[in-house]
Amino acid sequence: MPFDFLKRKGPSAGAAGKAADGLAGVGTRGVPFDGLTEEWRIIGTMEISGRLSDALNKREVLAISDVQWTPIEVEEPFTPAPGLKSIDPYDLIIVMAGAATQPPLTESERAAYKVHKVGFDVALEAPPFRMLGTIYLYPGSEPSRLLDRGTEMFVPVVDATGFVGDRSIMAATEAILVNRFYLRGVEQIDKRTGERVQELPGAPLGGVSWQRRD
Repeated sequence: MPFDFLKRKGPSAGAAGKAADGLAGVGTRGVPFDGLTEEWRIIGTMEISGRLSDALNKREVLAISDVQWTPIEVEEPFTPAPGLKSIDPYDLIIVMAGAATQPPLTESERAAYKVHKVGFDVALEAPPFRMLGTIYLYPGSEPSRLLDRGTEMFVPVVDATGFVGDRSIMAATEAILVNRFYLRGVEQIDKRTGERVQELPGAPLGGVSWQRRD
């Protein structure tokens, strides 16, 4: 797995300092970046065009600047990582998303994005993280299908909270993007309690609410 440069204990001018020349093309703009890998939380500015989710789902290396980072395992202040100039979406497990990561839309574009979907409250396991939130899927889809490989690598989760063990790493975040390649479990929950939804009597209508990938 091509994640070695983010598993080092500090930034370097080698792979971590991969040059970003040419990555920020015409029409790109800088948006706030806040992403989590298996070992690091990284903040800074990412150069993208269009929506953040679209940029990540292209699966191409993206330019970042003004970078700081901190280890996931312990609570420590962010420190500068000036050598880190680019990042591969494959390295990211979670990326924070919000209004600042969305481009201005015309009325016709806004209408095009208003597609009817069904909301599911879920718990997502993407070690070392566990996330609670709401996902929106097309009618007839089941949350467990997120474990299947799809054309979209990142799935949006709204009103999300996240944990590493018992420690909270995010609280009531507007929206996050979760890398489906890291998902190992998807469970429908009662969002008020965070507990698994109780099965109702009678025959199921199809699909499952829980699936784990070993």
